[in-house]
Amino acid sequence: MTTKRTVLEVLKGETVSPPPLWMMRQAGRYLPEYRETRKRAGSFLDLCYNPDLAVEVTLQPIERFGFDASILFSDILVVPHALGRDLRFEEGRGPLLTPIQANEIDALNTEMFHVNLAPVYETVRQLRRKLPDETTLIGFCGAPWTVATYMIAGHGTPDQAPARLFAYREPEAFRKLLKTLADQSATYLIRQIEAGVDVVQIFDSWSGVLDEASFQAFCVEPVAEIVRQVHAVHPEVPVIGFPKGAGANYASYRSKTGISGLGLDWTVPLTAAKALQKGGAVQGNLDPLRLVAGGRALEEGVGAILDALSAGPLIFNLGHGITPETPIAHVEAMVKQVRSRR
Repeated sequence: MTTKRTVLEVLKGETVSPPPLWMMRQAGRYLPEYRETRKRAGSFLDLCYNPDLAVEVTLQPIERFGFDASILFSDILVVPHALGRDLRFEEGRGPLLTPIQANEIDALNTEMFHVNLAPVYETVRQLRRKLPDETTLIGFCGAPWTVATYMIAGHGTPDQAPARLFAYREPEAFRKLLKTLADQSATYLIRQIEAGVDVVQIFDSWSGVLDEASFQAFCVEPVAEIVRQVHAVHPEVPVIGFPKGAGANYASYRSKTGISGLGLDWTVPLTAAKALQKGGAVQGNLDPLRLVAGGRALEEGVGAILDALSAGPLIFNLGHGITPETPIAHVEAMVKQVRSRR
């Protein structure tokens, strides 16, 4: 490595000025070049599993904006798909799976898991060769709880009631599902690291719907197990955890999972974010709709985060993924404001 990868420096606890930045879902539908590549791919899953095209869309936001990190283009649901569950994406409906039953969990096909994910590992290898040396490459997976919610309901729901009911009614089967997902996700991240990623992030998009005991059992414990397994093989690789909606549980999530960086959603008050930053790097947490609005709303949102958090280890990011209707000019304005910070 000839050039510092600033995201890695921050995750080691250093303060970098201006802070590095990237965006969740930065390779996506707000970019016209992404939409063109998506048309050529055929389907969303075909795009995820085509290394040449997945590399192309992963590089697009780096080439356009020069972000400090690039995140592998894929989807959290390739994990159940690789375990033999059917998966399709329908326009306007999102991901659709056949809901898993308790008696089907033992039949998940772990033997073919890495064979099915071979195109993802090839994408990572190509990306590391093609990215600028100073650009951090981030791999990822979905947290077991969030992935399980889609496997159980068969689609996204407002409060993930099907998965919560399943967990209460079938506790042994649910624990078995979480364990399988944790073990397979850990090996998935390890393979991504061996293919060339510098950092891995675990997305727990639905952690905010759980009570305290369930949060501990369904979110904290499986993620802690993933971190333990990853660090047993690659102790030097940072892990970012993003338990969206965790609220008052953010601090315990950080301390109990062993993560290196904590992703914050936009509802986290900056006073709370500053307190969390004392425990290590934080990432976030601009409201994606401020980026859609632009102008004063965007400028004030960016400025408030920089004022509160730039004196400590900060990776500037959104508090969730960028939305498709975001104007490119607003992204350019955000990048300019963050980069001009001294």
